[in-house]
Amino acid sequence: MKQDNQRVQMTPVGYNQLVDELKQLENIKLPEAIDRVAKAREFGDLSENAEYHSAKDDLSALEGRIDELKDIIARVQVVDLKKGDSEVTIGSTVHIEVNGSEHQFTIVGEWEADPAAKKISHESPLGKALMGRKVGDVVEVEAPAGKISYKVNQVK
Repeated sequence: MKQDNQRVQMTPVGYNQLVDELKQLENIKLPEAIDRVAKAREFGDLSENAEYHSAKDDLSALEGRIDELKDIIARVQVVDLKKGDSEVTIGSTVHIEVNGSEHQFTIVGEWEADPAAKKISHESPLGKALMGRKVGDVVEVEAPAGKISYKVNQVK
């Protein structure tokens, strides 16, 4: 699964998580999957062996994920996290106010985004709008419901 050669920006934490996932897949999951295919092959006629076909499919998916991780890691540009910077960058934790309520988000690279964990990509509409902003700035983001205004209250 070859991606384009575009650099992928990522925080040091996100990069380390990808490297750890790759190590686990290559050193633990891949040998287990290969062993599962070998054992399933022993069950007899491969044309009617559902366990064998399932094991082969799982192995193929695992190999695809390993290739994807290797490609991403090869293109990663780990960002320098400047603490104390008053400007929103990748790695910043931003406190914003919208419609009278405050929310906190961490700006991360697109491969690290996890909205449930309040990690938004610098490539998302809100992430793009916040990049380079400072405390007190107000940004407007076009949403399906119309424009939404966000006020930057704090940048860590």
